[in-house]
Amino acid sequence: MLDKRAVELQPEEDVKGKNVKEPFCSQYRCGSLLGSGGFGSVFSGQRLSDGLQVAIKQISSERVQQWARLPGEVDPVPMEIVLLQRLSEVGGHGGVVRMLDWFQVEGRGFLLVLERPSQSQDLFDFITERGALPERLALRFFRQIVEALRFVHAHGVVHRDIKDENIVVDTRTLDVKIVDFGSGAPLKETPYSKFEGTRVYSPPEWVLSQSYEAVSLTVWSLGVLLFDMVCGDIPFERDQEIVKATPIFTRRVSKECQSLIRWCLSYRAEERPSLEDILSHSWMEGVEEEEEEEEEGGHLQEEHCSLPSESL
Repeated sequence: MLDKRAVELQPEEDVKGKNVKEPFCSQYRCGSLLGSGGFGSVFSGQRLSDGLQVAIKQISSERVQQWARLPGEVDPVPMEIVLLQRLSEVGGHGGVVRMLDWFQVEGRGFLLVLERPSQSQDLFDFITERGALPERLALRFFRQIVEALRFVHAHGVVHRDIKDENIVVDTRTLDVKIVDFGSGAPLKETPYSKFEGTRVYSPPEWVLSQSYEAVSLTVWSLGVLLFDMVCGDIPFERDQEIVKATPIFTRRVSKECQSLIRWCLSYRAEERPSLEDILSHSWMEGVEEEEEEEEEGGHLQEEHCSLPSESL
């Protein structure tokens, strides 16, 4: 999990970003550390022009695994910037975190300015506090996540680290966003031989042969995520359990939901559903009752909400 120490980020004045004339410090104010992970640290922040609350992700150049070039930029930048820029240029999606700006800091790396819902909590903490989610709520979250991933894939990006810590819940609206594209890559049809995601969300083919394809990896991780939501914990902890690909349900879960999870967690990658198959599954066609939805939403508004604690 992430280190939630309260420390300050004080960027230097010598900064540069695409089409940005004013330095970072004259446009944004940095606050306390929200969390840190393998690809950087995330701080609270505020845009000075209008007071907008943002998240500021700092990435040290030494920790960047993949570099790429943006049009109009001479020097390469972290792949994460290129991927988020690509998604932003096509209009973005409500279920995907939006990058508002980025800067390069002399001697310190890169700063990504990201949107941040005011009342939000990552799905890991959400489940930790509340336990296994009712299927209606899990369905509400899962549908949004799958739809957002369809958008991401349609625009040539694969996330490669779908997990509860990388899903942020707006606790007022129950809308969710996918965050942290630090493990992402351009989408391709041929297999990948590098994986920088989370081991317990990785599929059998990666564990056994260090190779996987984008969609089948994504769908496997969605199966793990859905199990996590309805059972309160992930199905596999060790490699031996992953390659068995046999989830054991620890709570009462409907047959339809179990069916979808098992389909996503098929041992053979080619037997897993597509994202479109998932959306047309019988469990996904369930309709939330308005009264229960409003009751759930009202209950959540009264609870204390923490900011997202994972690297965005």
